[in-house]
Amino acid sequence: MSRPSTAATVVRPTRATVLGGLLGGAATSAGIALTATSGWLIVRASERPVILTLLAAIVAVRAFGMARPFFRYLERIVSHDAALADLAERRSSVYAALVPLTPARLGRRSRSQVLTGVVDDLTDVVEAQVRVTVPLVASAVAGLLAAGLTAWFAPAVGLVVVGLLLLLALGCALAWWFESRSRDELLAARAEASRVGDLVARQAGELRAIGAEQTALGWLEAAHVAVAAAVRRQSRGRALVAALLLLGTAGATVAAAALVDPSATGAPVAALLVLVPVAVGEALAPLVDTMRALARAQGSSARLGALLDQEPAVHDPEHPVTCPDSRDGDGPVVRLESASASWTGARDDLAPTDLRLAPGRHVAVVGPNGSGKSTLLAVLARSLDVSGGRHTVDGTDVRDRSLASTRADVAVVDDEPHVFATTLAENLRLARPGADDAAVRRALDLAGLGPWVDGLPDGLETRLGTGGRGLSGGERTRLGVARAVLADRPVVLLDEPAAHLDHPTATAVLDDVLDATRDRAVVLVSHRPEALDRLDAVLDLSVPSPPKE
Repeated sequence: MSRPSTAATVVRPTRATVLGGLLGGAATSAGIALTATSGWLIVRASERPVILTLLAAIVAVRAFGMARPFFRYLERIVSHDAALADLAERRSSVYAALVPLTPARLGRRSRSQVLTGVVDDLTDVVEAQVRVTVPLVASAVAGLLAAGLTAWFAPAVGLVVVGLLLLLALGCALAWWFESRSRDELLAARAEASRVGDLVARQAGELRAIGAEQTALGWLEAAHVAVAAAVRRQSRGRALVAALLLLGTAGATVAAAALVDPSATGAPVAALLVLVPVAVGEALAPLVDTMRALARAQGSSARLGALLDQEPAVHDPEHPVTCPDSRDGDGPVVRLESASASWTGARDDLAPTDLRLAPGRHVAVVGPNGSGKSTLLAVLARSLDVSGGRHTVDGTDVRDRSLASTRADVAVVDDEPHVFATTLAENLRLARPGADDAAVRRALDLAGLGPWVDGLPDGLETRLGTGGRGLSGGERTRLGVARAVLADRPVVLLDEPAAHLDHPTATAVLDDVLDATRDRAVVLVSHRPEALDRLDAVLDLSVPSPPKE
């Protein structure tokens, strides 16, 4: 599958964006003409001519006044329709490109951080078509048209307008430079403030227990001081550019007034020419915001490129071995033989480990943080390949099998199963689309949720998640187990399923989990002692030894 080239140029003119830019240019030109023609009309009306001589100008003012919102509306329809279609297509491509990178190439970022970052960055990149490409085309059309028509009436004033356009271009370049320079600094400061705030909030009890509240508050204060400093530096650059454009517009207006000779052109035309720089400066000043949007989009594109252009940690072989469906028989036998693995390649995150999984065999994996428990699960799920030793399924090295065939044997239940804002039945059918209600109910019963389902107002059609019924920690864990049961995978990996539960609930949940997966190979990662006596073996990763029977 080819990944999208996110490092490509952010400004990508297409037929739709060029058409939108032309329509925007017509709207901007109508606004400039409205201001200039209004000046002519006011001065001419002050001379009290015959009213019929003003009718053409009156009609023109009305026409320009209606044309500006009309063309702006058309520009919005054309450009936003193209941008939304592009956003839908590119989101699909980016999410598809993220799948092979998960989780080995996502670093220590949480799922929410990755998703939020990708959504925000991709939105910035796609919206650049509306916020950058369209305004640039529109401004170029309106600016050149204004300069050309002004030069036709008064060449000297036309040169003033050209000078103002050049000053606007300089202001845009400065706005882009200031925004680019401060962008990464501000994002880093905000990320650090968010990280520290999350750390302090999550560990508030522990910090209070050791008397470190003031130290933690000091971390927060330092992080927010850094954010405030970055914002001030960014604001100073923006203020400088705004002042430059205002002074430039004022200077161009004064120069036009000095160059125009009312006795030669007439007072109404002189008023029109003097107002052109004002109208041009006002109409094109938003280009500064366009350059800021360009800087943000370029930063977003660079971040997306750095994320998505990575090589996946696992690959399909060029000629995969054809393997029978493990669910046609008793299930596969999975072996790790002196298997080690690394997330970064710099060091082993999983020391050489031996493990044998057969149908019905339940193994607990214990050890301190950093001993390799999550890495072991990633290897078994084929999210990460071994860097040493062997990982085989029924005697075949997994690197000779297709990714799909290996992963089709494995169900993973993590410590926080996600609950989607839909019905209970559809939350389970995510694991096996097309499963009937009987299969869904059976999976729920096996996971110990039968009595709970009986008490729901709408049974399997009860809505969960946002806007629906909430779930306790134990119910959420059992829901994840029910998905694994419904998926009918012969190997089940349980990552801290009782991490957030009290002792009685944890014991009850783990008993239900082990009963529901009695005929499957199970690997249970846990820091807790509940139910370990019910497992066939305990693998302690802090001790380089085989499982103890």
